[in-house]
Amino acid sequence: MTTKIALNYTRKQVSRAGNILAGRVDASEQEMIAAYEVLQNFRGAHTYPIKTFQTTLRNRLKSIDGNALIAQRLKRTPSIVEKLLRFPEMNLARMQDIGGIRAIVNNLDSLYKICEIYLDETSLKHRLIGVKDYIKQPKPSGYRGVHLIYKYENKVAPEYNGLQIELQIRTRLQHAWATSVEIVGTYLDHPLKSNQGPQDWLSFFSLVGSAFACIEKCSPVPDFANLTKQEVFQIVARESKRLSITDKLKAFTVATKHIIDETSAASYHLIVLDPNKKTVSVRSFGRRKLDEANKAYAEMEKEIDDGSLQVVLVAADSMIALKQAYPNYFLDTHEFLTALSRIEAEAQMPASNLLSQLLRKL
Repeated sequence: MTTKIALNYTRKQVSRAGNILAGRVDASEQEMIAAYEVLQNFRGAHTYPIKTFQTTLRNRLKSIDGNALIAQRLKRTPSIVEKLLRFPEMNLARMQDIGGIRAIVNNLDSLYKICEIYLDETSLKHRLIGVKDYIKQPKPSGYRGVHLIYKYENKVAPEYNGLQIELQIRTRLQHAWATSVEIVGTYLDHPLKSNQGPQDWLSFFSLVGSAFACIEKCSPVPDFANLTKQEVFQIVARESKRLSITDKLKAFTVATKHIIDETSAASYHLIVLDPNKKTVSVRSFGRRKLDEANKAYAEMEKEIDDGSLQVVLVAADSMIALKQAYPNYFLDTHEFLTALSRIEAEAQMPASNLLSQLLRKL
């Protein structure tokens, strides 16, 4: 049985709380505290819809990709507030990605097979309200993946109807890119994933996003559409060397210390990353302790409002799955560096060698 967190506020109250947190209306200290309480409850209420989506997703992926990773998360309070600030017209009650589910599949074939099922309007009772295919149309930043946004509709639990859930589907290569951007952003103290930060790093990840698209034989990042695969690889290799990318990313990973408090039959995991001390702690909660996990999440966020730590509550089947689905919280760039090494090796190959290699594969 899935634990529920009741939604205690109206959509109007949630919208007002968002306006207070974004500084759009004058509010007293007490009103600000109350707004945070509304946000915590509204966020926690997404857990039940997420769980029902995850169950369906897991069943559908069994026949498509038995090795797919599935995880869910509730958006971090700083990320919610930052988004409200970045988009003045954003309404908290209609924010699409407070409740998120992530599916990481092995290849593009699996990705589009599962997408095809979800895009069949008769296959799901919830209402599809948005489709963003960042593979066919990559973001300028280099980000790729498919996002499906749904409005929850369920006669069994009508109190959650209208909550929006975002389903992110990525290949492992796309996931390696996205999580590495977050890791570097953490250490630079800049939100690279929001296209903010040092231009050298932003340009490098945009380049690598296009190189990864070449590997998967997909549409390139717009800024590099006029370049050949070999040219993109050569520029990536040159910039990687100039910026000492491999050494820097390895330093992040090697310096990390894991402090794991794992319990059997745990379903929810509160991850706390301290970038300064390079430690990761994980506090795990059983399936029936969702309310306790959400309270711990909210309390931890209150304690670290100076931004020195990153904390998030996620759900995953095991510690291994947790690390693979959220490598950014464990500073793990192994898969990204493996792909980067492949690009650097191919960049050094003469065109004749690449042609010979291709003919052998045929």
